[in-house]
Amino acid sequence: MTPRHLALAVGLAAVWGFNFVVMQVGLEHFPPLLYAGVRFAMAAFPALLFAGRPGVAWRWVAGVAATIGVGQFGLLLVGMRAGMPAGLTSLVLQMQALFTVVFAVRLLGERLTARRVLGLTVAFGGLALVAVDFGLSGPLGAFLLCVAAAAAWGLGNVVQRRAAPPDSLRFMVWVSAFSAPPLLLLSLVLEGPPVLTSPVEGWLSLLYVAFVSTLGGFGVWGWLLRRYDASTVAPYTLLVPVFGMSSAALVTGEPLSWPKLLAAALIVSGVLYAGTRPRRPSLPEPAPARRPS
Repeated sequence: MTPRHLALAVGLAAVWGFNFVVMQVGLEHFPPLLYAGVRFAMAAFPALLFAGRPGVAWRWVAGVAATIGVGQFGLLLVGMRAGMPAGLTSLVLQMQALFTVVFAVRLLGERLTARRVLGLTVAFGGLALVAVDFGLSGPLGAFLLCVAAAAAWGLGNVVQRRAAPPDSLRFMVWVSAFSAPPLLLLSLVLEGPPVLTSPVEGWLSLLYVAFVSTLGGFGVWGWLLRRYDASTVAPYTLLVPVFGMSSAALVTGEPLSWPKLLAAALIVSGVLYAGTRPRRPSLPEPAPARRPS
């Protein structure tokens, strides 16, 4: 990655890291499937009226909506509502990097280099250290829902890579439009009639996740996926729990222990190592041939 694209990927991780604190606020006021459905409805309308066609076959829009919109976010928010705390959720969800690499190798034929394997191993060592320090305090069912959400995100990354939409923002508007109806229907069936009365912080939460995290975040994400292999871009999301736990410490006063700081260092170094290519030493210029005397 170029330095500019590297900074873009890290900035996206910061946006998505803070997103977990924001979603935790929203889930205090809305049931999870309704929250997800309204989120995507807000991201789609009125932008859909000005977006134009997605530029790819409709099956790719439906595929990303099913995997990322309904699968990832539906499972994720239900898991959080079932007892997974925001910090641990931001950690577990980053298993999507592993799922993405596996799906990309199996379905797209991408190469898994030794450098990527080593970098991912170091980064996942940091994630394991955070998990040990944080502790699996949530219910097993909620934990498994978040693992399933990570798998759905990994598959969605590969589908979006295969689709290669020419305009990531326009594509995400259509994905949001395709995601909202099934989520709202599931909410009606499983959660009952919607109740949309909420304090201002609930609606501010929805505005953030709809426009900053969803449209802005996934627009950038798709833009990066069109320029790099999925197995190159995906590891940068391992930075999300670093920003997630940092923002939780700043906003909620959650303490940061030394094991967490060490884990953050391992994650950052592993991601940077896996996502960058070593510089090839420049060969010395050949000496000019000597003319015979």
